Amino acid sequence: MVPHLITALSGPLLELESKVLEATPTIERWFRLEWQEHTPPFYCSVDLRNSGFKLAPVDTNLFPGGFNNLSPQMLPLAVQAAMAAIEKICPEAKNLLLIPERHTRNTFYLQNIARLSSILRQAGLNVRLGTFSEEIKKPTWIELPDGNRLLMEPLSRLGLKNQRLGLKDFDPCSILLNNDLSAGIPPILENIHEQYLLPGLHAGWHVRRKSNHFAAYEEVAKKFAKVVDIDPWMINPYFTSCSNINFHERKGEDELQAAVEQVLKKTAKKYREYGIKDKPYVVVKADAGTYGMGVMVVNDPAQLKGLNRKDRNKMSVVKEGLEVSDVLIQEGVYTFEKVNEAVAEPVVYMIDRYVIGGFYRVHTDRGPDENLNAPGMHFVPLAFEQNSMPDMSAKPGSAAPNRFYLYGVVARLALLASSLELERTDPDMEVS
Repeated sequence: MVPHLITALSGPLLELESKVLEATPTIERWFRLEWQEHTPPFYCSVDLRNSGFKLAPVDTNLFPGGFNNLSPQMLPLAVQAAMAAIEKICPEAKNLLLIPERHTRNTFYLQNIARLSSILRQAGLNVRLGTFSEEIKKPTWIELPDGNRLLMEPLSRLGLKNQRLGLKDFDPCSILLNNDLSAGIPPILENIHEQYLLPGLHAGWHVRRKSNHFAAYEEVAKKFAKVVDIDPWMINPYFTSCSNINFHERKGEDELQAAVEQVLKKTAKKYREYGIKDKPYVVVKADAGTYGMGVMVVNDPAQLKGLNRKDRNKMSVVKEGLEVSDVLIQEGVYTFEKVNEAVAEPVVYMIDRYVIGGFYRVHTDRGPDENLNAPGMHFVPLAFEQNSMPDMSAKPGSAAPNRFYLYGVVARLALLASSLELERTDPDMEVS
């Protein structure tokens, strides 16, 4: 299935594409210098939205769970990037422990773990899977739909003082989390000081906040916009946040309405500036959490008055039963891209500082202003390794390679923002 790309880019995004292509050498040097100052997360995925007049990240995941949606042609690039990441962290690394999410019955997710394990093994690591799942008391084989299988094993504390984490007969030097810690830090993960833990525990949703990430992204976007001489709004969604919300008890409704109105007004002003006829909207989402839970599209602040029980229930709890009290109010970014007439949005995957590929998230029952990370979605791979080299001779807006390169640039800006975010929230970071 070949993705059908939008062709009618309007003024702002045509200007962005043109300026990015013209400034490619400058942009790549700028990223290179930034990575001398900041350390990228081990891996990351970024959800983008392309409205035709704006291209912006709307979510950044530090525990990406869709490696199985990348095309097989991506694997060599992913392996090279993993090698670079491991060499930087621990050149002598031999054993790596991969800790997945607990849901061992989600075969789509487990295929992601199988693909990720394969990438790491080809990067030269012995990879074993350790799980927090209470269901797994001994090494257990799990069959996958494609005929492969995974061996899940219970975690153990190792060493004379139980200061290391591994399996009964496996002592790794590095531990890679593919579990976002929505339920908090399990005791078995605490006080590990002799091994590399990737990413750090503070990257988990028990600590992390989307508002911190997008505050860092706003800084990065403004800095980048000066480099290529564009309006930073073209790549940056407006946002604000609200705390102490209780959807069940209707506490904080007035503050939430005021925040929504603020973002809508700022967005409407930009729409008028650029002659955009679409109606501005915002997305209210839990400030912590993933899987597209706790998300609501709002066109008018009045919609938040008297939410029905279904909507209040949807917004009040996210993954692992985490109660929602803090929310992000983010400028809604339309997606006018389609795959076979179904609404789609690109998701870009990175290991270390390298774009390794991506895919379209596609939903046949959703509109261009709705959340596509919902039941019923499916995925179509993007072959970045074939389509990410810019075609300087192409007319702006007409070349798929240029579009994919643009995706990679904006995704790397979100990756850089994640680096800043993690630095600033690291409890072990020395303050100079």
